[in-house]
Amino acid sequence: MYIMPLPFLYNLYIIKNISFKEEEEMEGEMDGKVFQTCQKSFVQVQNILDQNRLLINEINQNHESKIPDNLNRNVGLIRELNNNIRRVVDLYANLSGSFNKSNDVSSEGDSSGKPTHKRNRAL
Repeated sequence: MYIMPLPFLYNLYIIKNISFKEEEEMEGEMDGKVFQTCQKSFVQVQNILDQNRLLINEINQNHESKIPDNLNRNVGLIRELNNNIRRVVDLYANLSGSFNKSNDVSSEGDSSGKPTHKRNRAL
């Protein structure tokens, strides 16, 4: 694998008006945004899962009671449970997409000739 000499890479940064420090700041901002997105999504998922636990408990109690009104109520509770599961799947899908997008942005340096902070080791 050919590694470009550092002066050449530095000249690329001068041409594009980006300094090494600015690149590190942009990466830090991206990492912070990814972290915030992940944290927000995980909190939402946990809240939905907590709600699902309550729904499941109520569904079980209604089923055990065998009271017709309670069994009818279970229909709506099960629909709500299914909708919550869809929301969790959507949140994880969005989270995965955001994570992949941030990885694509951070790895663009690999294919565009920009330096990355990864070390290349001889095998």
